[in-house]
Amino acid sequence: MPSALIHKLHVALERRLPERRLFLRSDTETRFIRLRSGTQLAAIVGVVGLGSWTLVATSILLMGSLSAGDLRDQVKRDQYLYEARLNKLSAERDQRLEEAARAHRRFTTALQEISDMQTALLESENRRRELETGTEVIQSTLRNTIQERDEARRATTEVLATLEERQVAEPDTARLEDVETTVSFLSEALRDTAQERDHMEAYASDADVFIDELMLEAKLREQRNDKIFSKLEEAVTVSIEPMNKMFAASGLSVDSVLKQVRSGYSGQGGPLTPLQFNLDNETPDADGLRANNILKKLDEMNIYRIAAQKAPFDVPVKGAFRFTSGFGPRWGRMHNGTDFAASYGTPIYSTADGVVIHAGWLSGYGRLVKIQHEFGIETRYAHMAKIRVTKGQRVSRGDRIGDMGNSGRSTGTHLHYEVRVQGTPVNPMKYIKAARDVF
Repeated sequence: MPSALIHKLHVALERRLPERRLFLRSDTETRFIRLRSGTQLAAIVGVVGLGSWTLVATSILLMGSLSAGDLRDQVKRDQYLYEARLNKLSAERDQRLEEAARAHRRFTTALQEISDMQTALLESENRRRELETGTEVIQSTLRNTIQERDEARRATTEVLATLEERQVAEPDTARLEDVETTVSFLSEALRDTAQERDHMEAYASDADVFIDELMLEAKLREQRNDKIFSKLEEAVTVSIEPMNKMFAASGLSVDSVLKQVRSGYSGQGGPLTPLQFNLDNETPDADGLRANNILKKLDEMNIYRIAAQKAPFDVPVKGAFRFTSGFGPRWGRMHNGTDFAASYGTPIYSTADGVVIHAGWLSGYGRLVKIQHEFGIETRYAHMAKIRVTKGQRVSRGDRIGDMGNSGRSTGTHLHYEVRVQGTPVNPMKYIKAARDVF
C-alpha cells in the first residue's frame, strides 16, 4: 500500500512538474543538467521559504522601528513634562523665598516698632511716676499750708481777744503797737498762704488734666499695639505652618528635630531674649506676654530654619535634567535612590549642611561622595565624573561637590542620589516634595 501511494504521488508530481533539461553550450562541447520533479519541488519550496522568511524579518524590523520611534516620542514627552515640572518647582521655590524675605522684613520692622513702643511706654511710665510724686508733694504742701493757715487764724483770734481784754483792763500804748504789728504780720502771712494755696490748686488741676491726657494716649497706644500684635501673631502662624508640614511629610519626628537643634545653635544665632515691659520685676502685663509669645514663635521659626538647612530638603541638580529611575524595585532588585539624567559634567550640589565622610571610588557606585548630616541622615551621590570635595570637609547646602558622569556600574550619564536615615534607605522624593511649598 505505501509503495502504491508513493507511486501515485510520483506520477502526480511528474504530471505537474515534468522532468526538464538545462543545456549548457560552450565552444567545444554541449552539456545538460537534468532537473527531476523532486529537484524542482525542492527548489520551489526553498524559494518560497526564503521569500517568507524575508517577509517576516522585514515585518519584524519595521515593527521594531515603529516601536523605537514611539519610545523616543514618549521619552521626549516625558522629558518635556519633567522640565516643565522642574521649571514650575523652581518658580514656586523662588516665590516662597521672596515671600520668606518679605516676611522677614516685616518681622524686623515689627520688632523695631515693638522696641520703640517699649521705650515710649517706659518714658510714659517715668513721667507718670514723676507727676504722681509731684502731686503728692503738692498735696502734702497744701495740707501743711492749710494747717498753718488755720493755726494762724486761731492765733490771730486769740491775740485779738487778748488785746480787747487788755484794752478794757489797762490800756497800754506800747503793748497795743506790738499787737498791731503781730496782727499785720499774721495778715500778710495769711495772704501769702492763700495765694500759695490757690497756686497749688491750679497746679494740681493742670496735673490732673495732663494725667488724663497721658491715660488717653496710653489707651490709644494700647489699641495700636493690639493691632500690631494681631498682625504679627497671624504672620508668624502662617510662616511656621508650612515648615511644620514639611518636616511631618518627610517622616522626621518634629519634636525630636527641634529639641536636637535647640540644644545647640552651632553658631547660627541664639534664642531671642524676652522683652521686659515692667520696671520692678512684677508680673508681666498682657502686652508683655503677647510680645514674648511672638518672640517665642519667632525663635521656633528660627529653629525650623536651622533644622531645614541640616536636612536634605533640596534637589542635587539645579540645571535642566530628567528623572530616569525612581526609588523601589527595578529589574528584580531594589533601587535605593533616584536617578537624575543630564549632560556630562553637569554640576552636582549638596542638598544640606554636613560633613563629607567618603570621597572616592566604591564598587558599583563608581566615584561616590557620602555626606553625613544631622538627625542621623546620610546622602550619597554616585557615578560622578569628577569629585570636588575631600573626606572630612564640611559643606553647606548648595555647595558644588562634583560633576555628573558615568563611572561604576552605569548604563549612561546620570546621578544616582540616595538618602539614608539611620542607615536605612528612604525615598529621596519625600524630602524634595516636602520642601516644595517652603523653598
